[in-house]
Amino acid sequence: MAGTHVLFVEDDDVIREATQLALERVGFVVTAMPDGLSGLEAFRADRPHIALLDVMVPGLDGVSLCRRIRDESTVPVIMLSARADSIDVVLGLEAGADDYVTKPFDGAVLVARIRAVLRRFGHAGGPTAGDGPGQDRPAACGVLTFGDVEIDTDGMEVRRAGEPVALTPTEMRLLLEFSAAPGTVLSRDKLLERVWDYGWGGDTRVVDVHVQRLRTKIGQDRIDTVRGFGYKLKA
Repeated sequence: MAGTHVLFVEDDDVIREATQLALERVGFVVTAMPDGLSGLEAFRADRPHIALLDVMVPGLDGVSLCRRIRDESTVPVIMLSARADSIDVVLGLEAGADDYVTKPFDGAVLVARIRAVLRRFGHAGGPTAGDGPGQDRPAACGVLTFGDVEIDTDGMEVRRAGEPVALTPTEMRLLLEFSAAPGTVLSRDKLLERVWDYGWGGDTRVVDVHVQRLRTKIGQDRIDTVRGFGYKLKA
């Protein structure tokens, strides 16, 4: 992934410079900005492959910046928060972030998380052939229909009642994972492994917020919660 362009928005000079050096050392091209407004300008000018946004930055906070980016692009976004505060985490994910990392973070851990996100986005911002969900088993192909929801797994398009549904790549991967096993309960840990490429334990709030975002787009009653176990797509 050498040459991958990273937008990094962080107001702390020490953290910004140290993190930029750590990312550049492993081959990333980094544009580092100290506030949200300059970060938005840099995003529009450079169109990076991924954005790292600190929650608490001046001018335009990280959550608002994430919303602005998501209005214009499906580029992957990782939020950085100084606290494991549920409010910070949930606000960032609801704004459209794909993942989050809590500060202080180890440089190697951050690089691993960035690479995991880029892998599932096919580097350029969307799922690619051979990079779909559940790679240990074949994914369903063709057009799948669940009520008024149609999923074109070849064209990576979703329609509801005939109208196109705009999904982020993470939301699409989540839906594809559900649609590959309709009626089957998938645990949060299994979804973290298959959709977020976590080979280690992760925060299940990431799954919960993305499921809720997906429900608002394809219908609240399309995905059931099975208390104590996980979620399933209605067959």
